[in-house]
Amino acid sequence: MNKKLNKIIIATGGSGGHIFPAYSLAKHFIGKKINIEIITDARGLRFLKKNDDLKITEIPSATIFKKNILQFFLSLLIILYSILRSFIFLLLNRANFVFGMGGHSSFPTCVAAKILGIPFIIYENNLHIGKTNKYLLPFAKKIFVSNTELEGVPEKYKYKMCNIGNIIRKEIINFNQVSDNSYKDKRLKILVLGGSQAAKLFAEKLPQIFKKCKNTEIPLKVYQQCLPEQNQFLTSFYKDSNIDCELFNFSSNILEYFSKIDLAITRSGSSMLAELLNANIPFISVPLPTSADNHQLKNAIYYEKNQYSYLIEEKDLSEKLFKLIKLIHGDRSLLEQIINKQKTYSDKAVYENIDIEIDRIINEEY
Repeated sequence: MNKKLNKIIIATGGSGGHIFPAYSLAKHFIGKKINIEIITDARGLRFLKKNDDLKITEIPSATIFKKNILQFFLSLLIILYSILRSFIFLLLNRANFVFGMGGHSSFPTCVAAKILGIPFIIYENNLHIGKTNKYLLPFAKKIFVSNTELEGVPEKYKYKMCNIGNIIRKEIINFNQVSDNSYKDKRLKILVLGGSQAAKLFAEKLPQIFKKCKNTEIPLKVYQQCLPEQNQFLTSFYKDSNIDCELFNFSSNILEYFSKIDLAITRSGSSMLAELLNANIPFISVPLPTSADNHQLKNAIYYEKNQYSYLIEEKDLSEKLFKLIKLIHGDRSLLEQIINKQKTYSDKAVYENIDIEIDRIINEEY
């Protein structure tokens, strides 16, 4: 990297889809002896606060897209306050540039960077540009994207797009799944990735479907991510249904489960889909129907179109999931076909791509 690059501010927050790439990016830069500071909101802090090696500052955030007029003005005040806080922070902690990871949490810091003349980059890992990134795009130096099929970028700003790939943990990129084509274990081992936006629905619907599988002599082993308050109900249900199940709450060591399973069921957030793809884990994606601009459905359609996964919309879950599990149980080669397709894709070059693009930006600025 260019010797003039010594400090980067990463602005992130909200859901894991913004936090996890920010964390992975920070670890990459720290490994290159670059001074990194992260600005995040309260939600992001819950994910990041256990990492003692990170310098983290909490600044509140809010979205202006509120139907209630009072909530709108309250959000506006919070945003203005956050821009002021970010302005002071950047003034006291001058950096080479700011990295905005998408979502409304990154907006105040990027605006403050623009006011101070600090170049900023935004990152978009969905297949449709988010509202925040779309507003910031005219002022951003570049937009790093995970896919050239990104929708919603105005033609006049497409020259700012740099296709770097998905920013995911290096442990995931380098993960090697050991495939056992003999399938000596007749059980279909399924990982359910609940997350904050899926845990309730998955805890309500999936156990009933798994019970139906059990009753039709489809043997299963279930690893299910759930909220702590769901532990008791799910433990009791699976025990009564005689289904082998291991429950876990939030886990940063998801690779522990990747090495045990045949199939995953997940929402269609871009970060998780990218992790499963790079780890060569066949999966069924169930898009969140209320996601902004229906971006999760667009993510899922792209992955299914490329034969990396299956897609079941939430409204069809009860009807179609059992049929699909039954089909896979009867023909495990379907999973092998997906794995073979997944192996044609890799994000191994993502950090090299980032380093190259940042060198270009730094050389232009200095």
